Amino acid sequence: MIEVGMLPNDFLWGGAIAAHQCEGAYREGGKGLTIADVLTAAGYNRDREIHDDVHEGVYYPSHNAIDFYHRYQEDIALFAEMGFKCLRLSISWARIFPEGDEEQPNEQGLAFYDRLFDCMHEHGIEPVVTLLHNDTPLGLVKKYGGWSNRRVLEFFERYCVAVMTHFKDKVRYWITFNEINNMLKYEFQLLTWVSGGVILPENLENQSAVFQVMHHQFLASARAVILGHAINPNFQMGCMTGFIMNYPATCNPDDTIESNKTYKRLYFCSDVQSRGYYPSYMLAYWRDNDIKVEMEPGDEEILRAGTVDYVAFSYYMSETVSADPEATSSGAAQKILKGIDNPYLERSEWGWTIDPVGLRIALNKLYGRYQKPVFIVECGLGAHDTVDTDGAIHDSYRIDYLRKHISELKKAVYEDGVDLMGFASWGPIDLVSASTGEMSKRYGYIYVDLDDEGKGTGNRYKKDSFYWYKQVIASNGEDLG
Repeated sequence: MIEVGMLPNDFLWGGAIAAHQCEGAYREGGKGLTIADVLTAAGYNRDREIHDDVHEGVYYPSHNAIDFYHRYQEDIALFAEMGFKCLRLSISWARIFPEGDEEQPNEQGLAFYDRLFDCMHEHGIEPVVTLLHNDTPLGLVKKYGGWSNRRVLEFFERYCVAVMTHFKDKVRYWITFNEINNMLKYEFQLLTWVSGGVILPENLENQSAVFQVMHHQFLASARAVILGHAINPNFQMGCMTGFIMNYPATCNPDDTIESNKTYKRLYFCSDVQSRGYYPSYMLAYWRDNDIKVEMEPGDEEILRAGTVDYVAFSYYMSETVSADPEATSSGAAQKILKGIDNPYLERSEWGWTIDPVGLRIALNKLYGRYQKPVFIVECGLGAHDTVDTDGAIHDSYRIDYLRKHISELKKAVYEDGVDLMGFASWGPIDLVSASTGEMSKRYGYIYVDLDDEGKGTGNRYKKDSFYWYKQVIASNGEDLG
């Protein structure tokens, strides 16, 4: 019996990282290049550039990142000191199959993750492994056109069999794809590149190519679930979606219709992965927009058989939408948000709205829709941190952000009845930013001494939030400071 007012004893407190943002060692241990390895860092008023290969004299943040590949023991020990119950991380596909299409896995890559998972278990930390987190092998893009080519399913399946078989006794929780719904933001070439390994025209007239990529990824996700359950019936297989809450700007019914349209796109991927079929609203959208998706016999059966056990999601912000084309557009986070200003919410330094109550609403929406356990696998505040002369890092703003969000997730569980598996905040140690390639956009409880050009000692330092999160976990969320 769970005591009212407390989270369950097996609640998975922890953090979340991604291979391409932390590991570095981009050519060590037999690893091949990934699509992240040819992304430059963003400059002032400039987006990240996508190169066709690694070029001399260019800084690529993923190449060294924070050198987790060599320093993971130190970092895992720090996570354990905070009391982590879980760590969400990803396996780099190109460490296991350097070009993506090899017949046999790279034993050096498997050995690295063996060491990493063993280290985690020694510290009592459960791995939550994402199979693909924005780093498809570059070889698959060059040879086959990335996820636009159905053959990539075959290679992904081979990769899944290799890692899930090899780690069947070391990993219980799996996530198939990271934020699979980012392909729907096809107007941003960076997102279609990291999500699907494709570059689409900025002014795309027909969206068939977008949904063809997504169909292949839905099939790949479903096959991974089917294979995982066959390899180890105790596996918990999840999907993962980027969830940006939205509100209608006014009580005008047209604004509510606009909000509903936004939600349909938001729910689309998790609908397919959780329910096992294409929803009628998307079939209608395809019809009205002349979208053609090539499917083969048996595809629908695969989708139905490969539904996930739980729904994981990221939550950072909300947006407000209006049907009025003249409504004041939000200048904040334009690469992510398209809505209008919300006068009731503050914003981060990077223009992302800060909306703790939105997390409670998101939990209710997702659990109410699917009636499957939900898992917050990313949530956090990116900010500039200052190191004082005595070496202290006072990040009260981060503590305040997380305190409010954790308070709201507790309400979702005990006032609203949401079945929540855990909370893995994004970037428990400072990482390379996925959207900009910066180090200065910091999320961690642990400061990493590197700048936006990768210069520095790489040494790790505890921030105030380190000690705060430690007490949160020790009290199972009761002591929020």
